[in-house]
Amino acid sequence: MRVAMGVEYNGAAFHGWQTQGDVRTVQETLEQALSVVADHPVVVQCAGRTDAGVHGMGQVVHFNTEAQRSERNWLLGTNVNLPKDVNVNWVRPVAEHFNARFSALERSYRYIILNRPTRSSVWQDRVVWIHKPLDSQRMHQAAQYLLGTHDFTSYRAIGCQAKSPVRTITHISVTQEADRIFLDVTANAFLHHMVRNIAGVLIAIGKGEQPLDWTRQVLEHQDRTLGGVTAQPEGLYLVRVGYPEEFQLPENPPL
Repeated sequence: MRVAMGVEYNGAAFHGWQTQGDVRTVQETLEQALSVVADHPVVVQCAGRTDAGVHGMGQVVHFNTEAQRSERNWLLGTNVNLPKDVNVNWVRPVAEHFNARFSALERSYRYIILNRPTRSSVWQDRVVWIHKPLDSQRMHQAAQYLLGTHDFTSYRAIGCQAKSPVRTITHISVTQEADRIFLDVTANAFLHHMVRNIAGVLIAIGKGEQPLDWTRQVLEHQDRTLGGVTAQPEGLYLVRVGYPEEFQLPENPPL
């Protein structure tokens, strides 16, 4: 049978999602816990790989198993065998044609900036702290140039292995609540470092270091070397993965 799971993790102590052999990763940690419950080796595939330091609130995985377990037993058994910085929120048996990565219609990320003169011990490793005042309304205006289907070469990592740099952003906004600024982006798929590179450009605009339409200028250059700084990973969260209704997967709680 094929099983899907909603996974949540604090990425601060992980070297990213993907198993790398000699370092701690979310994938390897989850697979070890699942293998205990299944009583056989389990390999998972995720909706979207995240980098070192990046967090997951709405990660989705699937795996195949011969073990017969109830949803409750998968959920409780896996969580008992996971460390405190990873947990499973839901479990669903799914059709054999479901694929956590390729069945996804869209993915949503949130980037959180703490914008105040002093750092925060409570938010350590969970937000990016910027002490210089940012104009969040200006950042929101600038972000709207990225809506739609574009060649995002300037916003992807130089080493990105995606075959095409074309992606479609269906929603992008910058909002502020007290001293926290939220960048929310939804797209059909993302390139390596795409959200962090967008955040880096918007932060420069928010500081007044670049003009309002710099997002558009960077986009049109189609050259990563002209795209500005890649923002730090600590403030980035994978918050949601959207699938066709036929799979009836639950929504993760909002961040």
